[in-house]
Amino acid sequence: MTDDRDSSLAASELPEIVRKIRARTPARLLVGRAGAAYRTNTQLDLREAHAAARDAVRAELDLPSAFGADFVQRWGLFEVHTNGSTKDEYLLRPDLGRHFDEASRAEIQKRSPRDSDLQIAIGDGLSVSAVAAQIPALLPLLYEGATARGWKVGHAFVIHHCRVGILNEIGELLNPRIAVLLIGERPGLATAESLSAYMAYRPRATHSDANRNLISNIHARGLGPKEAAARILNLAALMMKSNSSGYMLREELPALGEK
Repeated sequence: MTDDRDSSLAASELPEIVRKIRARTPARLLVGRAGAAYRTNTQLDLREAHAAARDAVRAELDLPSAFGADFVQRWGLFEVHTNGSTKDEYLLRPDLGRHFDEASRAEIQKRSPRDSDLQIAIGDGLSVSAVAAQIPALLPLLYEGATARGWKVGHAFVIHHCRVGILNEIGELLNPRIAVLLIGERPGLATAESLSAYMAYRPRATHSDANRNLISNIHARGLGPKEAAARILNLAALMMKSNSSGYMLREELPALGEK
């Protein structure tokens, strides 16, 4: 998708305050019109963004294509699946994406150690594009930061046809102190490459969204990989300190103006 914010309305036609506002947001503000319709460039931009969003949802995650064979080998990534056996089934039945199939449970227990401090899983979710764009930069930073803190980090794996509730089953299978699911967000017309990090302290089958925390908007126009990794690791440390996660836990962000 083009990032030319003034392609549909000449920059010289815009007051300075409008140019400043448009530079600070991906929202399509004051794009102009032709009669009652959008201008041609605006309409084409919207169609391009919509196509990118549809592609992100419908695509199947292929690890060598998304990450490169060297990255997959370096991190020893292996693939598991939920009960949503096809993309259509996964989209129509969200509940199937919250549980592993039997073969995947066995594979996870065989290859991932129990009782780690931090267990990272990567889920395709609703945007394969987001996973492909953000994981190669983010995953190494998370491992490096966790290792520097002296944490025991579990073996990361990739989940096909994944929903957020799979965190509960990861907790039941591996019993990590903190489970982190890096998952593609539902794409919009601003970007189709936004990743989220859902986190939980010792997740269990009875847990709900109220027991989880979220760091979202990890993408080029939102949180960069360094800031995202720092926030994920700091929130994980806070969970370990408080022995809890969820709506009662508040992320401790630096005050405005602090670096």
